[in-house]
Amino acid sequence: MGKLIRGLSENGGIVFCSVDSTDIACKAEQLHTTSATCSAALGRLLTGASLMGSMLKDDRDTITLRVSGNGPAGVVIACTDGTGNVKGCIDHPLVELPAKANGHLDVGGAVGKDGVLTVIRDNRLQKEPTVGQVPLVSGEIAEDITSYYAYSEQVPTVCALGVLVDKDLSISCAGGYLLQLLPGATDAEITQLEQNIAAMPSVTEMLHAGKTPEDMMNLAMAGFNPSVLDEREVRYQCDCSRERTEQMLLSLGRKELEKLRDEDPHCEVVCHFCHTKYEFDLNKLVKKAVEKAAPASENAEN
Repeated sequence: MGKLIRGLSENGGIVFCSVDSTDIACKAEQLHTTSATCSAALGRLLTGASLMGSMLKDDRDTITLRVSGNGPAGVVIACTDGTGNVKGCIDHPLVELPAKANGHLDVGGAVGKDGVLTVIRDNRLQKEPTVGQVPLVSGEIAEDITSYYAYSEQVPTVCALGVLVDKDLSISCAGGYLLQLLPGATDAEITQLEQNIAAMPSVTEMLHAGKTPEDMMNLAMAGFNPSVLDEREVRYQCDCSRERTEQMLLSLGRKELEKLRDEDPHCEVVCHFCHTKYEFDLNKLVKKAVEKAAPASENAEN
């Protein structure tokens, strides 16, 4: 399980959250058997999603991040709820690229830069989800999330994410932070923040050196006397189930299920997020679909 904290400056003008998502990135690598670069891409997006989810007001609300950059790794998706728990997937998890000149993994090259970051917010109090979309800045994920907040939500934001992958493809460490300025920040405060962030090591350098999410907050908000609002455990958690999968199949309707049954009465559905397999007898599902439709027909006649 990862550790996530949320903090606030003494004057209430700066909101901060940070997370050690090493366990989340490890779980994603194990589930999707990702290459080093794809581990970094998926791990960063999962980390960013966890941070964004932790800022939701209702634990039952959800956010889905979808990065589509026309790169060889394909589309990368991360989903989170108000607790900060996450799940995700990547189209082509085995794609690998040479490291960049500075030795860093080429996440932007794998994800691509010719595309968009789509953010879908599902608030239980609203009838329809809210969809925001911004062009990708670099495909490196953190810059793209920063851009989303600046242009789609008009909130000055700093986002930093990192995943360190060992030579054996295991995850050494992963994490990130998200800092937002609330209205009313002075020029002096903005300058101080910029200086603080510029002086900070990278996320993976800090985590590799044993720094905690609270340490990251104290470095970023030095001079602002920050305090921790809450601390929680976050994890990679898929909410799929046999019941939900069956309902999804039944929603196809009797005619479509009959077509599938005629091709093969045995149906196997595999979850994209956790690779759990669910097997169904389509003869039984067709029967259920008929029974489900019968009351509706009777009500229509009456």
